[in-house]
Amino acid sequence: MGKLIFGGIIYTMQEEGHMVEAIYTEGSLIVDYGKKNELEKKYGDAIQEGLDLKGTVLFPGFVDSHMHLVGHGEKLMRLDLSACSSKKEALVLLREYAKNKPEGEWIIGDGWNENLWEEQSVLSKTDIDEYVRNHPVVLNRVCKHAIAVNSYALKLATITRATQEPFGGVIEKDREGEPTGLLKEQAQELITKILPKVSDEYVQNALRLGIKDAYRLGLTGAHTEDLYYYHGYEGTYRSFRKVIDEEGNHFRAHLLVHHEVFQDMINSGGKYLGGSEWVELGSMKIFADGAFGGRTALLSRPYHDDSSTNGVSIFTQEQLNQLVKKARDKEVPIAVHAIGDEAFDMVIRAIEANPLRGFGRDRLIHATMLREDLVERIKGLPLILDIQPSFVTSDFPWVIDRLGKDHLSYCYAWKTLLQEGLHCAGGSDAPIESVNPLAGIQAAVTRTNQEDKSGQGYILEEALSIYEAISLYTLGSAYAICHEGDRGKIEKGYLADFTVLHEDIFDVPPSQIENIKIAKTIVGNQIMYENSFN
Repeated sequence: MGKLIFGGIIYTMQEEGHMVEAIYTEGSLIVDYGKKNELEKKYGDAIQEGLDLKGTVLFPGFVDSHMHLVGHGEKLMRLDLSACSSKKEALVLLREYAKNKPEGEWIIGDGWNENLWEEQSVLSKTDIDEYVRNHPVVLNRVCKHAIAVNSYALKLATITRATQEPFGGVIEKDREGEPTGLLKEQAQELITKILPKVSDEYVQNALRLGIKDAYRLGLTGAHTEDLYYYHGYEGTYRSFRKVIDEEGNHFRAHLLVHHEVFQDMINSGGKYLGGSEWVELGSMKIFADGAFGGRTALLSRPYHDDSSTNGVSIFTQEQLNQLVKKARDKEVPIAVHAIGDEAFDMVIRAIEANPLRGFGRDRLIHATMLREDLVERIKGLPLILDIQPSFVTSDFPWVIDRLGKDHLSYCYAWKTLLQEGLHCAGGSDAPIESVNPLAGIQAAVTRTNQEDKSGQGYILEEALSIYEAISLYTLGSAYAICHEGDRGKIEKGYLADFTVLHEDIFDVPPSQIENIKIAKTIVGNQIMYENSFN
């Protein structure tokens, strides 16, 4: 049975400005496209169904190239501090949330960001103790590279002044040598390893919420990294298969595999791009460094606003090389978090020592701070840069002082990367940033935020065109996982995954892009979300 889609604006993304009048689909695939009357004549009685777009605007399905889907669902389930404009507001919200919980139950919150607060001081055990004493509390900083905990939690984890810092981690201490309650990078595991184990039901509920919210925002799929954090590879993978495959919540989930559970994937018979139609296994995920917010991104020089540190290396060079070799031995690409230039350099060295074998492409995630020599070294390598445009809106202007205004060349340099011929994909890193792909597109185009009083944007020469920005979430996301032959554009034989907008993104003011409403989200030719806004 065939379906004819017509009656709106259809952008194919084959090239900038390319549009067609109608699309003919069969099953989950695009069969043909062109003039409506010509398709009707060509396929005749095979057309059993029609979808009138009624003036809305259709694109190939938007795909987030880097997020944490279960984590996004969790954020919708638990205490969210991301909108708090002061430390006190966050702590009052925490106290009110804890009131309804049985005494002694763990309280977990997400999203605090001291850079949004006037006092700009991080949370400490003293702060939290003042508001919540009868619960162990864990509050994730917005970047997920630091947590703030109270004295109750420190006691349960037996973290004292004598506790040794794990390699790649930081236990912040006061002048007397006592832990302040702030734990960074690998030191977070001292807390997370004692958290109560979550159930299948918990993970599945988070997945359902995350996917439904993704539909609402026009996402037809995502590259997501969740398999290590909940109940191991098998349990979390099983939850993905149940919610998406068995329950029919059709969503193209490409799962990065954290290096800690990589062997579990191999032992279970998993392989790169293996899995099902909807749940696909991906590259080995590795963290090379942290983030700018906690000064844990690894730089080749000290931080401008704190000369005592240049960040944190999660692994030694030899350890990183061995992880990459482990992936190569199974002919699997790597996907590495690298924000600072020195971390990026370490990853390139590991790739040079262990070139990719077999099918696939390596993925360097974030690539926020680079150098000219690093860009030259990656040209021609089988890789893609997985960038997060919304980082521009959330990191500026405070990041200028953190890095130094004279050291921003090749930082957040999306336009330069494209001009250098490098492939880029676009993601949100949700729940770190908003999962809304239109917010990411707007950030890539305008490079501004509410703190930008001049309205001129930050490093505006690196702004992308609207077409380039949309390409990150369509063509780029498909290329990242070697699906450029069946996803990312309107073409014969490609998947019938579509994002339908109520307005033409090319006609609205760039500052209003993120406010465009989603009319339909179509995955595998099935409408998974619809809102007429009548």
